[in-house]
Formats: sequence, structure tokens, C-alpha cells
Amino acid sequence: MTNTKSTRPRIVQTFLLVAGMLVLIGISASSIYLVYSMRNDADAIAHTMEVENQISLMLLQLRRAESAERGFLLTSKPEFLDEFNQSEAALRPTFDRLKQLTADNPVQVRHLAEMWPLLERQLRDFNVVVGLARSGQQAEALKVIADNAPRQTNANIRDMAAAMRAEEERLLAQRSAAAGRNQTLSAIVTTAGSGIVLALALTSMFFVRRSQQLRDMAEQQLREMNSTLEAAVDERTADLREANEEIQRFAYIVSHDLRSPLVNIMGFTSELEELREGIFRRIGELTSRADAHEPTAVAAAPLLEGDDKQLAEEFDEAITFIKSSIGKMDRLINAILHLTREGRREFKPERIDVGQLIETITETVAHQADEANAEIKVEPLPDVVSDRLALEQIFSNLIDNALKYLNPGIPGVIQIKGRRKTGYIIYDVIDNGRGIDPKDHQRIFDLFRRAGAQDRPGQGIGLAHVRALVRRMGGTLSVSSEPGKGSTFTVMLPSKWKLDSKEMTA
Repeated sequence: MTNTKSTRPRIVQTFLLVAGMLVLIGISASSIYLVYSMRNDADAIAHTMEVENQISLMLLQLRRAESAERGFLLTSKPEFLDEFNQSEAALRPTFDRLKQLTADNPVQVRHLAEMWPLLERQLRDFNVVVGLARSGQQAEALKVIADNAPRQTNANIRDMAAAMRAEEERLLAQRSAAAGRNQTLSAIVTTAGSGIVLALALTSMFFVRRSQQLRDMAEQQLREMNSTLEAAVDERTADLREANEEIQRFAYIVSHDLRSPLVNIMGFTSELEELREGIFRRIGELTSRADAHEPTAVAAAPLLEGDDKQLAEEFDEAITFIKSSIGKMDRLINAILHLTREGRREFKPERIDVGQLIETITETVAHQADEANAEIKVEPLPDVVSDRLALEQIFSNLIDNALKYLNPGIPGVIQIKGRRKTGYIIYDVIDNGRGIDPKDHQRIFDLFRRAGAQDRPGQGIGLAHVRALVRRMGGTLSVSSEPGKGSTFTVMLPSKWKLDSKEMTA
């Protein structure tokens, strides 16, 4: 129920965040579209106004030409002739610019197509009047001006220009209306989007504040639980330390108590070995006397035959088995004592040159490696802060096991690698030996348990001891192996291990 309550605000906040992002994206996309639309509308309006300006400019140039023509006719002053020539020269470019601006409007194209012949006719009439005036024929020139045809042409040109203005005014009204609609729509989108974003922000603030209150309550509960938990942990740690110390004392006492009867067994076994010669010599003598029917005769070196010989052999075999079991029991007791002493040892973290440490170990096992026809390859290894003696025992055991369980007849290769990973150092001891069945991967770390063929000396203590050391130093030990494909033992240790003041010494 608590998980559901704590999860619900996060879901709502996530939904609000996604909704806010979608609204902002929508507003941004709409704003961009509307900005482009309004810019296009503005360009269209500017284009319309430019067309109107060009129409006015064309009519102005035409009016200037007409005024200059009449001024020259009345006064014969050359400055009127110059102004006429300038107006006539500027009229063609003005018309071409107007034609270029209205090339996308079929109505205006049709108007311009009809206007140009009228302009050419008007200019010809102007040139006729100017020519007559220059030759001194003012009466003929006035007659041309008084003719109705030029006036009609001029009226037609003005009507065409008015029609073109009307078309541009229509387009201007249409484009202005579109610009107004886009501006209104932009204002609506911006206002509505801002309102939605504000509503989402207020809702988010509400849920954030509520989440903060829930978090404060959870932190308060966590602090209370931590205080209780710390007391419980301290209590359990003390109990565990006491129990662990008790186990060590028990192991120490048991190992000593076991050694006492073991010594007695070893002593009586030695006495049996000493009595063996006398017992079987007497049996041989009795057998020899019975066979010779001479009770007083003593054989110098009686020989055992038949059942007596088999009995002697079985006796020797039993003594050998007892001695072997005594030796194994003695080694196990020594191993228990060693583990007990090692558990009581206080670790001392220090910076260790692991490469140098491994080199020392490989020099120690160099003779063993030569006998096994094995090569030990050591790559550059990162340093670590840990306990030197424990680290030496760890790698000594792993390298010794790798040499012990190589495949006979195949050159052995043992590689030792190291790498760093987020505050830890990982070391790999890799061999090409006989390998370990996956079902035994955990079994080999148990005390007194071994896997595979039992054709190598050992008590099943080494890997259990290695794992205990690695765990005490805050690390982990794992194995990856398959039968016939070698093994990889991976040791992961803190790069800078610090001995906890509360760590158990056992």
C-alpha cells in the first residue's frame, strides 16, 4: 500500500512533465508556423504596395513627359527637352519592373499587355509634337495636341492604371485580412499555451510540494528506523562477535582434544608395529615345531606360510591404513588450528605492489612449474590497499591449485591479469587445466570438500580459506570453468580497503 502511494505522485509528475513538454512543443511549432505565415503576409503586402508605387511612378513619368513636351512647345527652352528625354528614358525600365513584379498575377499581366501599346502610341505622339516644336511648326504641334486621339490614349492608360490599382487594392485587402487572422491566431495560441503551461506548472508545484512532504515524512521514519536498526545491528554484531569467538575457542579446544586421543592412537599403533615382529615370529616358531614334531627345536628364521602369511599381510595393511588415517586426521587438525589462528589475526591494510607480490610467489613455485611443464604469465597488475599476508595466501593458493590440476601431457599456461572497475580491483587467475564441472562451482569453496578426481594431495581447505580471506577484506571470489576448458578464478577487492573499527577479528 505504501509503495502504491509513493509511486502515484511520481507517475502524476511524469505525466505533467510530458504534458508540459508536449504543450511547449505544440506552442513552439504553432508559433514558428504562424511567424512564417505572418512574414509571408507582410512580404505579400509589401509586394502589393511596391506594385502600386511602380504604377504611380509610371504615371508620374508619363505625366512628366507630357508636361515637358508642352513646356518645350510653349517656351522652346532646352531644359524642358532634357526633362522630356529623361522621362521617356525612365518610362521603359519602370514598366519592365512593374511587369516583373506582376508576373505571377494573370490579371495584371493582361492589363500590362494592353497598356504597353498605348504607352508606345502616347510616346510617339509626344515625339511628334516635340519634333514639330523643334522645327518651329508650333501651329501643327498644337493641332496634334488638340487632336482627340492622344487624349483618348491618355485616358485609356489612366483607366488601365486604375484597373491595376483596383486589383492591387483587392489583393492588399485580402492579404491584410490574412495577416490579421494569423496575428489573432498567434495571440490565441500564445495565450492558451501560456495558460496551459501555467496550469501545469501550478499542478506540478502542488505535487512537488506534496512529494516533498511525503519525502520528509519518509526521511523521518527512516531516521527513526535507522536509529533502531543501528542499535539492533550493534547488538547483533556483538552477539555475532561473541558467537564467532566462541566458535573459534570451540574449534581450538576440539582440535586439541582430538589431538590427545590421536597421539594415543599413534602410540599404540607404533607399539603394535613393534609387537608385530614378535607375535608373528612366535606363530612361525609354533608352526615349525608342530610340523617337525620336535617341541624343543627352535627355528632360527621361521617362515610364514599359508594362512599365517596372509594374516601377516593383512595385519601390515591394517597398520598402514591406520597410520594413513592418523596422518590425514593430523593434517585436518593442523588445518583447523591454522584457520583458527588466521581468523584471530588482525589485518593491517597497506599499499601493495601486487606485481612484485606475484613475482615473489612465482619464484617460489618455479620448480613446481618446471616439473609440470607450465608457464606463468603475469600482466601489469594495479596496486591495491589491503593486507599483504592475506593477499599472499590468496594468490599462493590459487596459483598452487592451477599448477596442481593441469592436464598431463599438455603444456600448462597460467595467466594473471588485473583491471580497475569503479572503486574495485579485479584480478583473474586463468589456467588451461582440467576444469571444474559447473555443478561443483560452489562445492569447491566448502570446507573439506573437493571436486573431480581425488588424484592430487589436499584436504579441501585451500579455497575455503581463500574465500574467507577475500570476504574479510570486503571482496568477492568467483570461478568460471568447464571440464577440459580450464578455469578462471576472479578476485574482486576494494582498491582502497580500510579496516572497519567494528570488524570482527575472527
